[in-house]
Amino acid sequence: MTSLRQKQINALKQMLNLNQPQSKLSASEPKWKVLVYDNVGQDIISVLISVKELRELGVTLFVQLHSDRDPIPEVPAVYFCAPTEENLGRIAQDFQKGVYDIYHLNFISAISRQKLEDLASAALQANCVANIHKVYDQYVNFISLDDDMFILKNQNSDALSYYAINRGDTKDTEMDEIMDKIVDCLFSVFVTLGTVPIIRSPKGNAAEMVARKLDKKLRENLADARNNLLHSDAQAGNFNFQRPLLIVLDRNVDMATPLHHTWTYQALAHDLLNLNLNRVVIEESVPSGGVRSKNRVCELDTKDKFWSTHKGSPFPTVAEAIQEELEQYKSSEEEVKKLKSSMGIDGESDIALSLVSDNTAKITSAVNSLPQLLEKKRLIDMHTTLATALLNGIKSRKLDNFFELEEKIMSKTQALEKTIYDLIVDPETGVPEDKIRLFIIFYICSPHMSESELKRYETALSEAGCDLSPIHYIKRWKSYAKMASGSNQYEGAGTKTVNMFSKLVSHGSNFVMEGVKNLVIKRHNLPVTRIVDHLMEFKNSPEMDEYHYLDPKQLKVTEIPRNRSPFQDAIVFIVGGGNYIEYQNLVDYARQKTAAGSTKRITYGSSTLANAQQFLKQLSLLGQEIV
Repeated sequence: MTSLRQKQINALKQMLNLNQPQSKLSASEPKWKVLVYDNVGQDIISVLISVKELRELGVTLFVQLHSDRDPIPEVPAVYFCAPTEENLGRIAQDFQKGVYDIYHLNFISAISRQKLEDLASAALQANCVANIHKVYDQYVNFISLDDDMFILKNQNSDALSYYAINRGDTKDTEMDEIMDKIVDCLFSVFVTLGTVPIIRSPKGNAAEMVARKLDKKLRENLADARNNLLHSDAQAGNFNFQRPLLIVLDRNVDMATPLHHTWTYQALAHDLLNLNLNRVVIEESVPSGGVRSKNRVCELDTKDKFWSTHKGSPFPTVAEAIQEELEQYKSSEEEVKKLKSSMGIDGESDIALSLVSDNTAKITSAVNSLPQLLEKKRLIDMHTTLATALLNGIKSRKLDNFFELEEKIMSKTQALEKTIYDLIVDPETGVPEDKIRLFIIFYICSPHMSESELKRYETALSEAGCDLSPIHYIKRWKSYAKMASGSNQYEGAGTKTVNMFSKLVSHGSNFVMEGVKNLVIKRHNLPVTRIVDHLMEFKNSPEMDEYHYLDPKQLKVTEIPRNRSPFQDAIVFIVGGGNYIEYQNLVDYARQKTAAGSTKRITYGSSTLANAQQFLKQLSLLGQEIV
């Protein structure tokens, strides 16, 4: 199965090949071109195609649409941008100035008939109709962060955030606009996949609006025989009789997980270092006595084998794995050094000659493996920098304590009221943000909390320097949410502590893990994963009967499933923002199911990706509206 990410890469490479299918011949001799993109286009391309790959595809120059650009004659210009009024105005300006001789216009999502006519009249006025070679709707309006993960927006993502959807003063027209944007992007996902999903969504929230609007858009497209966009698999001869299940959920289904302190590598990088579009920027201080500091950019993508293997591992496991990689690298380096020294032995020519003939093969192999060795060294250095920054964050805020306590709260394994209060009033542990996150999780997971008890906690939090606005919002959310069914949402969570970091301690490691608990996470399903399990397996439960069943391929709109066989492929989409903890939980679930002989492929998508700090800020803004 080709992943969504790979299909999007293929679509972009075809676009950069001037919308010609990539043949082997064209790959060896690319046509030179200029790439002009807007912010949306930049976000989509930057995580999929490196600068080196752009060069190989014949892109000599890539520039922002709204920057000052010099005319470049005789070279095709490939435009890749959203069909907004502002962008179309700028393209019309380029026509007037005659910036390029050949235009290939590619719109990220479909351009409306009206805007296309405006563009045509702008070309007529500028007398450059003949210069426009192609106009394409690309339908790639989403950002693939991984083979099994995508988001809809990065820059200006506030427009699709939890806050934007749940604000008290959002007008119906604004809400419709937000939902239409989400549906437009999801439609692009299924055009890229070339498949029509079966849609499930809960009733009575933003997820239902998205599901119904998407169902309508897919139906309309299927009914239009001339412009049917959803048949690429059949055209390519890849018949996949198993249609995917699209599960659209609302962020309100689980409000504790986005605030949860985490313990896995990727989620920690997002929480502590603001991992964004697969990139982390770490500030490194320069040791030469000065106060200056330099930024180190860590690119974390699927080509990095260590990252792919360990992004979902608990932090202590990652630290041990980096240490092992370092040991292996050192031994490889030692071999190269030995080889060097053995080449110049005492000047005794006969011994030297025999050594040279013996070592020729070794030298050849050493020279050949040198680039891999240098690349390995670069990656080890990068992960060491990253893990050290995470370790400093964990130690300074005692995050292992928060994580362990939250896992216990969510699993309801023991009574902890005293410890939570103690942690809030302890000035040595955590920052105000950590304390409010811990308390909100405790409040959500407590079936009943008296007003006086809540007041006591609020006073302690206030004295610890916390902003109480998020609690006002969560209090109202809890009164609306079906908390009776939600009180046992997090069963089976928890951690166990392993005694020592054996490998790290014995090797004299780079990571001083002293004072950090070696916590191992117990395997458990978060609320979203539990819903996905029920819907993919078609389990009978009263809760799942509350979910719509929409099949855009059925002529008559009916909510009765045609067959009830389990699904292999699912796309899980969260309206109002997702997070890496949820994503990792679904990855683990699919892996476990597949290992047990029931193949499951799950792709996780969300309107935006907010870390706990950003999500808390949105809750704070919503809470300020109430007061």
